[in-house]
Amino acid sequence: MRRRKSPYMNTLEDWLAHAEQLHPKAIDMGLDRVRAVAERMALGFSCPVFTVAGTNGKGSTCAMLESVLERAGWRTGVFTSPHLVHFEERCRLHGEPIKAEKLIGSFEQVESARGDITLSYFEFTTLAILHALANAGLDAVILEVGLGGRLDAVNIIDTDCAIITSIDIDHAELLGDTREKIGFEKAGILRTGRPAIISDPVPPQSVIDRAREIGADTWLLGRDFNYNGDPQQWGWAGRGRRYAGLAYPALRGANQLINASGVLAALEAMRSRLPVTAQAVRSGLALVQLPGRFQVVPGQPTLVLDVAHNPHSVAALALNLDAMGFAPTTHAVFGAMADKDLAPMLARMDPLVDRWYFTDLPTPRAATGAALQEAWQRATRRKDVDASVYTDPQSALEAAAAAATPADRIVVFGSFFTVGDVLRHGVPRLHAGRAGD
Repeated sequence: MRRRKSPYMNTLEDWLAHAEQLHPKAIDMGLDRVRAVAERMALGFSCPVFTVAGTNGKGSTCAMLESVLERAGWRTGVFTSPHLVHFEERCRLHGEPIKAEKLIGSFEQVESARGDITLSYFEFTTLAILHALANAGLDAVILEVGLGGRLDAVNIIDTDCAIITSIDIDHAELLGDTREKIGFEKAGILRTGRPAIISDPVPPQSVIDRAREIGADTWLLGRDFNYNGDPQQWGWAGRGRRYAGLAYPALRGANQLINASGVLAALEAMRSRLPVTAQAVRSGLALVQLPGRFQVVPGQPTLVLDVAHNPHSVAALALNLDAMGFAPTTHAVFGAMADKDLAPMLARMDPLVDRWYFTDLPTPRAATGAALQEAWQRATRRKDVDASVYTDPQSALEAAAAAATPADRIVVFGSFFTVGDVLRHGVPRLHAGRAGD
């Protein structure tokens, strides 16, 4: 295919700026346009593809699946979104972010193929990453659905194994205002005769109905696979295979066992094409890394980074904080999108947080720090808590560190933008009275 390269687009930053200008809408649901460009590019995969959808737990599921497969000797590629700090994080090859220069050629291919078709930023960048993955000589590809499922750009690729993680209400204006409606959208990634791993403990009936309607090979948590655990170890069983005495996944949080169980079900369902050893399972789960998912950074005070950005994930964060034990004072740096259901998020954290640091974020979609403070004032039941407003998360973190004692803890949450900003210069190492790298 002849490339159409513009002389002013020579860097990844140039291409990302170009992609932002192509479509009047940030989100335009539908697959016709993106599928037409993919067909012009002859885009497809010759290796097994896993597709992961859900409201929460997608990134953790992708990371654990990738880690086990890599340690089994398979060459993996992962597409995930959004990123925390650098765009290249959205595409991992063999566990590492892709190099910017490798992506540029794929952007050129999308631009050459699209002609007069308008693509959103997400559609344009998704096609570029899919092209890069398809041409990387991989043994397995893992695709995280960005939003929804049925009409998400990722769904132009026929999956060999679909995984649906926990489902809750988020993006209600696009996906629906009930779990059943949202479940129907997520179930759009399922395929006839292919494994459908449902790791939500109480999945919407719409997901089960869709799987039955199309004849998917449905694996339900509690029916086809299950897990159990004690404080030291956990085990998994499903369709004739068991794992006992497993160390807990390196990703912290009680909800990670649910995600890990779905991963083991997917690996079992795909065993004939991608066999993995018990040792690969053990080491893959024990060594997996994913920044910003209940990431606990030792220091004085302790720092907790979590991209929790909806009521369901914030509830999980609160439970995980409870399990950490006592801290004299919990400081919370909070920045969030304006379209989120803020009241239950703030109410769930209200009993745990002793001092709030509300922050602006570098995107027009975000609520201002002042608006977040007003929402908190409406939601709080406490009279003994201070709150202040900052122009960016880094400034808010510095203020929290300056006010904290060594035994306190600081929680940064609410958005990928919130966590990403404090990780811009590396993982902060906190010392009471100041923040440092």
